[in-house]
Amino acid sequence: MIQSMSKILDEIRKAIETSDKTRYWLSKKSLIPQSQLSRLMTGEKGLSFDALERLADALGVEIIVRPKRTPKKSKERKVKHGKRNT
Repeated sequence: MIQSMSKILDEIRKAIETSDKTRYWLSKKSLIPQSQLSRLMTGEKGLSFDALERLADALGVEIIVRPKRTPKKSKERKVKHGKRNT
């Protein structure tokens, strides 16, 4: 998946909280009922991708999809086992 959906929704919640927009205004602009926005803010419900996109547009933010970062593999040391030649 993109990131985890919960991380995306957390970022949207932060954008709502820090915006100067009211939930009424966001509801009218994004065509998402205020009750659904309320459930989003409490974490009770999520949003469809379509609704998420409309809400992001209303907030003036964008959702970016990028390839998942994979951790670099550490170089393993090969240890030779054997007897010491003396």
